[in-house]
Amino acid sequence: MPTIFSRIATGEIPAVKIYEDDATLAFMDINPASRGHTLVICKAEHPDIYAIPSDLLAATAQTVQRVALALRAALEIEGLNIVQNNGAAAGQTVFHYHVHLIPRWTGDHVLRPWAPSTVETAELHAVAERIRAALE
Repeated sequence: MPTIFSRIATGEIPAVKIYEDDATLAFMDINPASRGHTLVICKAEHPDIYAIPSDLLAATAQTVQRVALALRAALEIEGLNIVQNNGAAAGQTVFHYHVHLIPRWTGDHVLRPWAPSTVETAELHAVAERIRAALE
């Protein structure tokens, strides 16, 4: 069954569209974290960053930048959170690759994505080694 975002991309479900090209679509989030909260999707249905083809990932990233520049110009934002969740454990609820652009202003306290912690340098090296090995 198509995701809600696929249904928006095909026009089956209405959305307040901001930008569209052959591969991507940007539209307003109906449950915004802040004024101007925008979603950018790849029109083709791919569940997450692990499955999306690299050319479509690049196209989506280009649209993210284009919309980010428009948000800055139109709303005079002071900052921007770009959030992309993968998997339920990361908070993904629609399993269709998408990126949140959340405009920010000084003192808004809308989003605090994580609480910094400390880690031993040896642990950093051990984790880095495992990641490097997976890249080979």
